Amino acid sequence: MIMSIWLAACGSKPAENGTAAGENNTATETETQTEAPAERTLTDAMGHEVKIPANPERIIASYLEDNLVTLGVKPVAQWSVANGIQEYLQKDLDGIPTIAFDLPFEAVVSFNPDLIIIGSESVVEGEKYAQYSKIAPTYVLGDEINNDWRKALLKIGEILNKGDEAQKALDDYEVKAKEIKEKLDTVTGGTKSAAAIWLVSGKFFIVSDNVSSGEVMYKELGLAEPEVVKEISANATGNWSSISLEKLAEMDVDYLFFVNSDEGTGAEALKDPLVV
Repeated sequence: MIMSIWLAACGSKPAENGTAAGENNTATETETQTEAPAERTLTDAMGHEVKIPANPERIIASYLEDNLVTLGVKPVAQWSVANGIQEYLQKDLDGIPTIAFDLPFEAVVSFNPDLIIIGSESVVEGEKYAQYSKIAPTYVLGDEINNDWRKALLKIGEILNKGDEAQKALDDYEVKAKEIKEKLDTVTGGTKSAAAIWLVSGKFFIVSDNVSSGEVMYKELGLAEPEVVKEISANATGNWSSISLEKLAEMDVDYLFFVNSDEGTGAEALKDPLVV
């Protein structure tokens, strides 16, 4: 607004100041040009100096697609495991081809990415980072950021030069989460428990209590945490931990959220006598 007023004032000066006005216009044009997106160098969690393209258009960010969708960006390929994809994102990712969760080099090359964003350091152990970085600039968020979805969204916003959009999304989320918690409390009385399980290749996994949906359920929405979840989370080495049918049967829970990653197997698995 201040700049607009200043430009209007310059435009109303007498004709004899035309040269000065021209110089001002040139300066303004130069400023506009310098504000255009440009290649930037950012340091990732592993200390790599990564040259980020000015306008990356073919991004691979496996299992980070939530952040891309939030920022209005479509990846060139989306995460998959076995026959499963992130169904809840398909409204925005419908038609986007899949890539295996472990990002095989040949598959990555086939998509010709111009930017690769990796969540955990473990994904690029050994010589893997060198291999990926030969394909495209590769930025590693690192576990500390990757395991905190807020930090991950803000960091990816920074990488893609969409920091304002990322912050607005967080602000909107906080408002919505508060509204949902208030509604839940009227239904559950603040005492009902919940857990989220994931089925992959016939095996059950349960989300830890301090990451992703676990953090949302227990810390933000105030749902009670089952003892089995507490026990498994205390010894967890990742976001999801394997849980046996016997342990699943022990879990005293009011609401069980089931994430099915295998086509057609979820309903059958839940019919097991140990579960029902």
